[in-house]
Amino acid sequence: MKTHHYILLTTAFFIILFYDENVGLNLGILGIIYSVLTWHKTPERNKTKVFYILVLTSVLSSVAFAWYGDFPSFLAVVSSLLLLSYRSKNKRMKTLLLIPVFVVNCFTFFCRFFSFDQWLPKRNISRLWQKLFAFILIPTILIAIFFGIYSVGSDHFANLFTNIELDVNFWQLFCITILGTFIAFNYWTYTVEKLIYKQNHVLDNTFHEKDKTVKSSYSFLDLDAERMSGVISFFSLNVLLIFFIITYNYEQFYEVAKTPSQLSEETHERVNAVIMSIIMAILVIMFYFKSSFNFDPKAGLLKTLAKIWILLNAVLIISAMIKNSEYIINYGFTYKRLGVYGFLILALIGLIMTFIKIQGKKRNAFLFNTMTWYFYGTILACSYINWGGFITSQNMKRNDFVVNYHVKSINFSDKKLLEYAEEKNDKNLKKQIISKVEKEKSPTFLSKILYYETLKE
Repeated sequence: MKTHHYILLTTAFFIILFYDENVGLNLGILGIIYSVLTWHKTPERNKTKVFYILVLTSVLSSVAFAWYGDFPSFLAVVSSLLLLSYRSKNKRMKTLLLIPVFVVNCFTFFCRFFSFDQWLPKRNISRLWQKLFAFILIPTILIAIFFGIYSVGSDHFANLFTNIELDVNFWQLFCITILGTFIAFNYWTYTVEKLIYKQNHVLDNTFHEKDKTVKSSYSFLDLDAERMSGVISFFSLNVLLIFFIITYNYEQFYEVAKTPSQLSEETHERVNAVIMSIIMAILVIMFYFKSSFNFDPKAGLLKTLAKIWILLNAVLIISAMIKNSEYIINYGFTYKRLGVYGFLILALIGLIMTFIKIQGKKRNAFLFNTMTWYFYGTILACSYINWGGFITSQNMKRNDFVVNYHVKSINFSDKKLLEYAEEKNDKNLKKQIISKVEKEKSPTFLSKILYYETLKE
């Protein structure tokens, strides 16, 4: 099949799946269709290990959305399919450039779509297809567009056709056709502008030979002065961080116990301070090790002090993790407390990658390229796992289990709550959950969320 066949086929699937439907199972099906067609269309030379992994994650993300239908799984589907499409054509392009490529193609869609010679086949087609296209398809589209416009602008015009009983919502059909075409066209025919393509080498992980020359970063500061500035800075920051770690841990583990609300507020403030500290630490290291000092034979002390600072920041993260664990033990799981773990783990990974950057003499782009994939992995983890069910199952073991909070604020915990209602013989809770499940089961097949279909009332 040619590119225009893929556009027409996926647009048709989009119309069939979404006409007169809500978003649910249909988006999961569409994601699988896009994944399979991308695998089929991609030439063998571009089918790398990363490509096959993205095919798998795209399918799994589509299944996750069909199962949960929430925002994390939606984000996973979109990011997986965009990465898959991107990698299917540009196996050497850096992942970070996907964002500007996506934005540029969305804004240039109108011009690119009507440049028919660029994406429609240039060979001669049969007279029959020419007549169908020219005499039927184009006039039908134009009539449908202006029919919708005139019907909105004039009630009398719309009333002329009230006796014609067509169970078709033309306005909705028109909108989903435009949206389906927009998605399909940008997915299959996106282009990488020369200006963006020329920036690809800027994001290389390793230094080029010309970058290995040891020289000062600024004309007003010679190399020795800049090196000594780094040594003094990192030594001072290490001393400062040691004192901060001592006071931080004293406040967390030895001060008088406070109320749950005070403890919650202070915990989040301290975690935010830790994360900001880690980000700033990484930025400072990137500043000093952006070029020459990676290859400076006299920069041994500077590297050692930087590595010590990384290790001390890792100790700070572990302290915050321990406090968060203590908080969970005392007051139970919530989305925010699990989120704290997620952010701290990403911060710890960032420090590890920074250590590898210094040890392996990598460019700053190495950190961005690597962390992009870890953020993507975090999105997948958020979408594949039923965190609501996990939170409820763990908190059910507590004596202070707050049922109403889990009913209203925790998603996809219905199965565990039904088990809890059966165990406690709580008929009101069971009735409340069953009512919610029945409501979620009521949409038509393509709009369903599969999670609720597995619940037995």
